Amino acid sequence: MKHFLIIFVTISLFVLSCKTVRKTQVIQQAITTKDTAPTIVIKEIPKNVANESPHIDSAAIVRDIMSKVVKNKINFTTFNAKIKVTYEGPGKSDSYIVYIGMKKDSVILIQVVGSLLGIKGLGVEAKITKDSVIVVQVAGERSVKNRSINYLQEVIGIPFDFSTIQDLLIGNPVFIDSNIVSYKASANQLLVFMVGDLFKHLLTLDNADYTVLHSKLDDVDIQRNRTGDITFGSYQPMGPYKFATYRKISVAEKSQLTLYLDFKEFSLNEPLKYNFDIPKKYKRN
Repeated sequence: MKHFLIIFVTISLFVLSCKTVRKTQVIQQAITTKDTAPTIVIKEIPKNVANESPHIDSAAIVRDIMSKVVKNKINFTTFNAKIKVTYEGPGKSDSYIVYIGMKKDSVILIQVVGSLLGIKGLGVEAKITKDSVIVVQVAGERSVKNRSINYLQEVIGIPFDFSTIQDLLIGNPVFIDSNIVSYKASANQLLVFMVGDLFKHLLTLDNADYTVLHSKLDDVDIQRNRTGDITFGSYQPMGPYKFATYRKISVAEKSQLTLYLDFKEFSLNEPLKYNFDIPKKYKRN
């Protein structure tokens, strides 16, 4: 149960980290290297000197950038997807198919098919609501586990809710904070560095259409040592939106874990394709 939940959430999210010293260096290097464009520290221009100041209103510029990011967020009623997931961990690799059906702000249904943790065929089904997580082990022990959404947070060690999981799966940026410290613009990309209550977030955007290219998060509390790295690519039209059909998620703690997500099918605002029925004879625990 625990292993499955960790893998599922990591499909959409970073989890843990590498060493603290290396962590703090990486996010700083990411915003200071690769090109010679200056890093702009965000400063508000006082209203009483706004007309007299020769300085650029960097805060206004970033507010405009982030408003475009918010505008790009995918809004939906329902979402269906078929994803090929490739998992690379210490000493092993695996691949499997994940089917997802979501009804916005209501339910997320998941079916895992393939060689997940050595299970062939339909191995696991899950149902996530705002309050609960139900996991059905179809192969092997044939059991049903019912837990609160808080249990999922405890397993992963990250305080996120149903809405965050929903955004992660649909491809919307998460942990976007209004406390933007600096930004950096080049010919092709915009780097926005923000610091929230939980995470430092370095967001890389396409300079042309403000789609998210990369998201790097480090824990504000250096004692927690959590960091994650998510790359978005192969954007394709999905209704009026652009949808990232490729994701690469790298995480590390004591060992390295990398997940590759290749969306084979996806649709917006169509009836959910997947049902969730719990067999009566299955063991409940």
